[in-house]
Amino acid sequence: QVRLVESGGGLVQPGGSLRLSCSASGFIFSIKTMGWYRQAPGKQRELVAVITSSRNTNYVDFVKGRFTISRDNSKNMVYLQMNSLRPEDTAVYYCNTEPPITISVGYNYWGQGTQVTVSS
Repeated sequence: QVRLVESGGGLVQPGGSLRLSCSASGFIFSIKTMGWYRQAPGKQRELVAVITSSRNTNYVDFVKGRFTISRDNSKNMVYLQMNSLRPEDTAVYYCNTEPPITISVGYNYWGQGTQVTVSS
């Protein structure tokens, strides 16, 4: 019943912007800390931004000043505004709770993600 659906990715040139959206259902969204994660080819999935139920935010150093996470509890939506994109930002982006939803031992739930490609 848990469902996370990401959208908004695409191909952009370096310095460009994208706004990612995440539609969440199947859990009590308003009390959960939410995060955006990304996974680049050949690399592990990494957390890049979080937002608490009270809308406090934090970011990893490599996206600070460029990315903004936000949420709309009335719609069960999380957003990631990405500005000044760099080729190193190329990855599949996922939303999830922080920590991620655990389905069973060794298995977390993930949606399909949305591809962000930053290239000239």
